[in-house]
Amino acid sequence: MHVPDGFINAPVSVGAGVVAAGAVAVSLRGARRELGGTSHAEGHGGERTAPLAGLVAAFIFAVQMLNFPVAVGTSGHLLGGALAAILVGPYTGVLCLSVVLLMQGILFADGGLTALGVNITVMGVVTVVVAYALFRGLVRVLPRGRRAIAAASFAAALISVPAAATVFTVIYAIGGTTDVPVGKVLTAMVGVHVLIGIGEALITMLTVGAVVAVRPDLVHGARGLAAPLKLRVGGELVDAPVAARPVPVAALPHSLRRGRYPHPRAVWATGLVTALVLAGFGSFYASSSPDGLEKVAADKGIDRHVEEHAAKDSPLADYGVKDISDARLSGGLAGVIGVGVTVVAGTGIVWSVRRRRTTHADPTRVPEAV
Repeated sequence: MHVPDGFINAPVSVGAGVVAAGAVAVSLRGARRELGGTSHAEGHGGERTAPLAGLVAAFIFAVQMLNFPVAVGTSGHLLGGALAAILVGPYTGVLCLSVVLLMQGILFADGGLTALGVNITVMGVVTVVVAYALFRGLVRVLPRGRRAIAAASFAAALISVPAAATVFTVIYAIGGTTDVPVGKVLTAMVGVHVLIGIGEALITMLTVGAVVAVRPDLVHGARGLAAPLKLRVGGELVDAPVAARPVPVAALPHSLRRGRYPHPRAVWATGLVTALVLAGFGSFYASSSPDGLEKVAADKGIDRHVEEHAAKDSPLADYGVKDISDARLSGGLAGVIGVGVTVVAGTGIVWSVRRRRTTHADPTRVPEAV
């Protein structure tokens, strides 16, 4: 759903940019709480969330390269708002999506630069807000446990995609550069993005479920939900006593941390390798059909004034490395570079946010070993 330059007029694009900048500013403040925490237990959570946030940005970048078919001649790809919000929190999630969209726009000529505010608002703010609000509402009413997290993740991701399509249509109604009836655009956009939302929901549910299965304490949306903890005692895995609150893994004796829960660095490394494989190899098998917005734009004629991307001469434009003729090698290398740049940028931003939060909260606090 990357909006190119020329779909939305300049005044509305500027207005969307102001909204996006405001949302990022608010998210920076909120992310300091999510990454820094306000209590001893939450502080440990923040220390583990910071590196995971950069990984989430890189993973979303990689999976967005994997367009999947949703109808004849139409494809879709992950938006990632629900996934980011559930894994690392809504404020940090907005920052993750903003980093992804910025990297895509500047380096890969994907999504217009003048439309960056529109894209961040639609893909990075609306999806996160809608998904996280629905997710939190569902986990409050569903029986606590992994099944509830899976069901809530699926529903939140599914609804967030047509919600984003609806907001894009509203923006188009206000500042579209073509004279196409808004009703037709809305029907087409919501219709195709409901189908895309199903794919988004499956990817989100499976990814969140995979992380919850190995390290539930790393999942922001699962904090506070009772989950059985397995401890290795005498060479056997046994259920830990049920407590009012889940016991932080870092608070356990080292001998008891081994067993069910791998070290956060192992989770991070596994996630990064997965993202590199998906972007470097899996992307070659992605659908080449236009995505939902591109298909609707072509069918309804809202792309008549589309403009060439300002970064069209980038050495990584269109997810290929310039001067490399082999399509598989070019696309795979571009994907690997994109994952690397995104994980570095995302991790750098969240660590700087966390460091500032920790310094302002207690300049004398000595970080504890994880």
